[in-house]
Amino acid sequence: MLLTITTTATPATDLGFLLHKHPERVQEFSQSFGTATVFYPEAGAERCTAALMLEVDPIALVRSRGKNSPDFSLSQYVNDRPYAASSLLAVALADVFRTARAGRCKARPELPGTPLPLELLLPALPCRGGPDLARRLFEPLGWEVDAGPVPLDEGFPEWGESRYVRLVLRGTCRLSDALNHLYVLLPVLDDGKHYWVAPDEVDKLIRAGEGWLHGHPERGLITRRYLGRRWALARTALARLAELGDETEEELEPAVEPIVEEPAAEGPAAEGPVVERSAVEEPIVEGPAVEEPAVEELVVEEKATPLNLRRREAVLAKLAELGATSVIDLGCGRGELVGALLSQPRFARVGGMDVSPMALTIAARKLRLDRMPDAKRARLTLFQGALTYTDRRLSGYDAAVLMEVIEHVDPPRLAALEQVVFGHAQPRHVLVTTPNIEHNVRYEFLTGLRHPDHRFEWTRAEFAAWATRVAGRYGYQVAFTPVGDDDPEVGPPTQMGVFTRDQRS
Repeated sequence: MLLTITTTATPATDLGFLLHKHPERVQEFSQSFGTATVFYPEAGAERCTAALMLEVDPIALVRSRGKNSPDFSLSQYVNDRPYAASSLLAVALADVFRTARAGRCKARPELPGTPLPLELLLPALPCRGGPDLARRLFEPLGWEVDAGPVPLDEGFPEWGESRYVRLVLRGTCRLSDALNHLYVLLPVLDDGKHYWVAPDEVDKLIRAGEGWLHGHPERGLITRRYLGRRWALARTALARLAELGDETEEELEPAVEPIVEEPAAEGPAAEGPVVERSAVEEPIVEGPAVEEPAVEELVVEEKATPLNLRRREAVLAKLAELGATSVIDLGCGRGELVGALLSQPRFARVGGMDVSPMALTIAARKLRLDRMPDAKRARLTLFQGALTYTDRRLSGYDAAVLMEVIEHVDPPRLAALEQVVFGHAQPRHVLVTTPNIEHNVRYEFLTGLRHPDHRFEWTRAEFAAWATRVAGRYGYQVAFTPVGDDDPEVGPPTQMGVFTRDQRS
């Protein structure tokens, strides 16, 4: 197996400083499965190439597994499997270029943070998905991808193509990022690893994917394949990645993907932090989920402000305008709005409630409760509950927010939600946002509702009728505010109702 790294930066020999390997030396590194050799085919001021060549020793590979490994027999020595070549190369790369992957260089500390023009070449790479998969994985990271299938035998073209590709990546980025891209994606392309995938692989994935994996459009496929299709580990990894970005909770559910090989045996799940549930007499039952509509993130232009962020900004601005100093987020999900409220000292008391223990666990970790200063922590209350049961913990706030929540409630249960929020908790102000179904025609690829968990989506007239009825019944006045670009024909993507309790009530 061979990997070459070429740069044309000036001076190009700075590549030796970054890799911590001298261009004038040939260095060998023993691996449990063979030998990794680093050498420089060319090293000049204008162009420099470093090569990592891995020679696999099949005897050492088998013996390193131990006598207690399954199928300890002669058949392991005689087979046509190329030893999960990508996984072996990724492990060798991680070992040989450990310091370079970490972005450290004592001799030239300014170099690791400098983007370089790079060309990475892998002449023969196992790829279960062909050149198209290679492009799907590397192009979103800014690489120019040249991937072509390798024929089974050039002398017999009628034999067709192999499952290997010749992969060339060209782009400008930090060398540490390039090495981490390869470390994660090589075994993903091969869809196989030569070692047992343990829970600590989740930490390796998160560290190597820092800064790029949480925003990758194929992060679900990458996570599942990297973790050997062990769903317990993949679910943990996706939950942790969700903390870094603003993905929808639906990405924590198993996705359908063609299986090339049998999945690895399921092992114990890695456990995350636990959020203690406060004591409460009322029963907790399934209530509204709090996912962000995935479609809304896909249709916004790349440089435009995402709609979910515009919603939060609109809610925060309205709360400030109303003069609220204590706010509870009903259906707080992973805590994005709660975190934004805590960042503003004007909100002296902040609450967050959700029906999902998993969402609260993610919120607690994302908010860094274990490291939060005591003064800020004293302002915050997080607890589990359902909006269809009365709960004394909902009372005493100036304002309550239901941001993209009501559409997740079955219509027959809306009356219970109304009674809990408007009739029992009775905050001075209630802010409700929900999708405007009329705007869905602007999403060309959308059929049906914006999210599979939505029980309904209302037109502007339907939302206004519901809000007006609720306001009249419980002694509130309601005003309506568009969120997002207000299309002259179909209205804004999100509609917000601002309820204010009548002083005479």
